[in-house]
Amino acid sequence: MKVKIMSTKSRNYFLDNYKSLLIVLVVTGHFIEPCYNDSPILQLLKWVIFSFHMPAFIFISGYFSKKKMSFEKLIQKLVIPYLVYEMLYYLLYVCVIHKDTGLYLNRPKFSLWYLMALFFWRIATPYIRKIPGNIFVAITAGLLIGFTQLGNFFSIPRTLFFYPFFLAGYYFQEDWFETVRKSWKPLTAGLAGFLTLFLAGIAVSGIHITPHIFYGRYSYQDMGLTPGTGILVRLGCYGISFLMVFAVCALIPAKKHFFSILGVRTMPIYLFHGLVYSVLKSTPILKNIDTLPEIFLLLFACILLSFALASKYPNQFVSRISSLPVNFQNPISGMRFPPVPSLGGRHHAQ
Repeated sequence: MKVKIMSTKSRNYFLDNYKSLLIVLVVTGHFIEPCYNDSPILQLLKWVIFSFHMPAFIFISGYFSKKKMSFEKLIQKLVIPYLVYEMLYYLLYVCVIHKDTGLYLNRPKFSLWYLMALFFWRIATPYIRKIPGNIFVAITAGLLIGFTQLGNFFSIPRTLFFYPFFLAGYYFQEDWFETVRKSWKPLTAGLAGFLTLFLAGIAVSGIHITPHIFYGRYSYQDMGLTPGTGILVRLGCYGISFLMVFAVCALIPAKKHFFSILGVRTMPIYLFHGLVYSVLKSTPILKNIDTLPEIFLLLFACILLSFALASKYPNQFVSRISSLPVNFQNPISGMRFPPVPSLGGRHHAQ
């Protein structure tokens, strides 16, 4: 009997489970950053994680962005939380770990770039989708931004680099997940294995390329690449990431599991794990992990931290911040900002 993983009447546990995997990989990818070069296992893990975890997250965000949302609601759900969490990170950096920094609202701290990018994607997509061949335009913009030296300014490099994944997710239809997951399962499972071996080859080959090629933040010059090589490498990143996004679908269960809650509460995990990581990074703890027991302990700790941050109180805090009242009513004319044009399509609960 064929199991239907998509339903407008019940929760989509397939995407919950996919997001559960992705958010654990986000936490893991950050926590192994200080030590991944000290272990072949962590080095391979770093390559595999960064080859698809944010592209897949952004792809799913695009899929869920079909629901119409007013400009006022976007301010409430994305801009206000961004400002609050920027302040939290600033206070942590200055008062706890004594890091020399400033409150640079135009340069997102740690993982907060995603909130800024998501705001721009939601604003721009209703207009960009009217451009013929817009996905190719988005990929071209992602390639060209690699020539610039904007750094983290308004997170423009990452916003443009990752936008093709958001746009592809917006166009993706719900029944296509069923096709990819079921009909293509042997192909996608084999593809996931092949790409993992390919990335393993890169990791141990000694080639002067790091997982930073998947970050989207650094220019070709920053990565020591010539313009021509940089474009080819970035095109390769797009190809690998898109393939991995779909290949991993074959490995995701469609039913509810104990870990499905992580996919429902990705935001508190995403936002708060960086605070924990920033504190630990300022100590020698994460820099001295290289033995197999230490690696397993670190990975287990990342999973435990994910569940802890998905608990009641972190989730309530995030929910309340994103529900703060926002009113742009003009006291003179009573005019309000117009709504953002609808992205169309049905929206499943997250």
